[in-house]
Amino acid sequence: MSDDAGEVEKPKGRIFEKLGVCTQLQFIRFLLNSVPAGKESKLFIKDSKFEHVPVRIYQPKAPATELRRGILYLHGGCAVIGTKRTYERVCRYLARESDSVVVFLEFRLGPEHQHPAQLSDCLAGTIYFMKNAKDYGVDPTRIILMGESSGGTLSAFVCRELVKKMYVPKIRAQILLYPFLQILNLSLPAHQQNRFGPGLTIKRAAKLAFTYLNEDFSSLEDLLNNAHVPENMKMQFKKWISADLIPEKFKARGYKPPSPVPFSKELYQKVRLYDETMSSPIQDDDAIVKQLPETYILTCEYDIFRDDGLLYKKRLEDNNIPVTWNHLQDGFHGFALFLDTGLAEFSCTKAAFEELIHFIKKL
Repeated sequence: MSDDAGEVEKPKGRIFEKLGVCTQLQFIRFLLNSVPAGKESKLFIKDSKFEHVPVRIYQPKAPATELRRGILYLHGGCAVIGTKRTYERVCRYLARESDSVVVFLEFRLGPEHQHPAQLSDCLAGTIYFMKNAKDYGVDPTRIILMGESSGGTLSAFVCRELVKKMYVPKIRAQILLYPFLQILNLSLPAHQQNRFGPGLTIKRAAKLAFTYLNEDFSSLEDLLNNAHVPENMKMQFKKWISADLIPEKFKARGYKPPSPVPFSKELYQKVRLYDETMSSPIQDDDAIVKQLPETYILTCEYDIFRDDGLLYKKRLEDNNIPVTWNHLQDGFHGFALFLDTGLAEFSCTKAAFEELIHFIKKL
């Protein structure tokens, strides 16, 4: 058992680590890159590069009467895991069902490549696609940025940077699937209710984050009581990031305000709260937020990041940004990876993607 009651540690890959064959992270990456792709008859699929960034492009074979919309997909995995093979089924489905050109962007991963490598890759890939969209049969005014989990963080970061650069044409919409968007408050109702899963546990998420940061994993309890956040920062952003802003119905499964703990400068520095380029998109000034594109947010009831999506939704709506919100009452973090897996597919998966396709087709 782990030091978190109820959570069992899974020793996958550790035997190879002990034998000196590979690290546990390398073993997980190997498994994720071994997902069978299967045949595809309705799409042209090719690997290429946008600037220096590897991409995989999915283009419908059927002739088009006009330029298609484009979807740039940014994957999850806390920027330490995730490959084009992992998301092959998702990207194929999106391209086929929405009749769009889908681009999977394979940004550099940590801890080998630290921030801002991931943001730089995603921004470079996005701008390249927007500049050269017509070469891929895409209308440059109909490009959608789509991010899953931590890919949602990157999507929101890219949208923020494009607003700052006053880039034209603008992103048509951003789609965020169960996004991870902030670390200023890790004691929201969703963190407590879904601490042990299903799907992603809060301890596993913290370990992935510290792996990316290339830091030793510190006290989970201190993190969950927000010891990493200085008091002045808590007060400054409480108006945007607080359990008080979460609707009461989402507290029905239980919520207890965090216990006061002393501020930990060590934790503050480890999680890099001082780095404004890594700040939550929820913290952005109104002048930035009001220029963001139309947004689709999918949240899951059984997800530690559920409330991040709810808070971002409110932040956008308060600035009159059109938001389409889909909350899966039976959803959990990572359900998208089970799309088109046959018997392994969950009941919520296909229904959620059908609704998402309906939204995309209107753009």
